[in-house]
Amino acid sequence: MARINRRQGCLIVLGLIFLLIVSSSVVSTTAVVAGRNNNRAANPSLIDVPILNYHKIDTLHHALSIPPQEFEEQMAYLSQRGFTTITPDQLMAYLNYGKALPEKPILITFDDGYLDNYTNAYPLMKKYGFTATIFIVTGLVGHDERFMSWDQVREMQKDGFVFGSHTVTHAALTKLSREQAMEELVASRKEMEQQLGSKPRYFAYPTGAYNLQIEEMVKQAGYKAAFTIRYGQAGAESNPYALERIPIFKGPQTFRSFFVRLNAAPLLERFGLIRN
Repeated sequence: MARINRRQGCLIVLGLIFLLIVSSSVVSTTAVVAGRNNNRAANPSLIDVPILNYHKIDTLHHALSIPPQEFEEQMAYLSQRGFTTITPDQLMAYLNYGKALPEKPILITFDDGYLDNYTNAYPLMKKYGFTATIFIVTGLVGHDERFMSWDQVREMQKDGFVFGSHTVTHAALTKLSREQAMEELVASRKEMEQQLGSKPRYFAYPTGAYNLQIEEMVKQAGYKAAFTIRYGQAGAESNPYALERIPIFKGPQTFRSFFVRLNAAPLLERFGLIRN
C-alpha cells in the first residue's frame, strides 16, 4: 500500500481540495436535491460518520469499477487506521438517540448488487473483519448474470452484511408517476421480505435522484432512512431520508483519490462547503 504520512496527507488534501469540490458538484448534478430536515434537532456533541459508497469491484475500465487490488488497499488502510464498520441500525440509533458507536465508526455501502460484490468484495471484507450494506435492485437479483443470486445474498446476510432496497428496476423515481414510484418502493420491499425473511429498513435512491415528495414516499413505504450520492458525512444535522455519502471512484491514482475524499470531508464540512 502507498505510504502517506501526516504531512504528505495534509499537502494532498490541500492540493486537491479544489478538484474534490469540483468533482463533488458534478456528481451532485445527477440528483434532484431536496431540502434539509430542519425539524430534526441537532445534537452538537455527535461526531460526523463517514459513509463510503461503492458500486463495482472489478477490472472494467469504468469510473465506478474499483480493481480488487486497489479495493484491498483501501480496506487495509481503514483497518490499519482503526476504523470499525457499523450497520445502518447502529448509525440511526446513534444519530437519533445518541447510542454509543465504536471509536472510529465507518459505514461501507454498495449500490446495485453486482455479482462482484460477492465474488471480489465479500472475501476481502471478511479478511479485514468488515461488513457492508448493499442496496440491491430486486428485479435483477437472480435474473441477470451480472448481479448476485438470492442464495449469495442470503449467505452474505448470515455473515452480518445488511441489504437494503434500490427499487425493482433502478428507475429514477423523480421521472416516474407517483403510482409507479410507490410500486418500485413497495414491490422491492415485499420481494426482499419474501426472499430474506424480513422487510428492508433502508433505501438508496437510484441515480441519486430524489426530492421532497420522493422522500415522503420512501417514508410512507416503511423505510427507516435513505441514502443519497451527495458528498459528505452523516451527522446531527443530516436529514435521515437524505443521508450523505462519500462516493469512491476509480482514477489514475485511485488510492490518493480515496484518501482525499475520505479525509477532506471533515475539513470541507468545518468550513461549511458541503453542508447547506
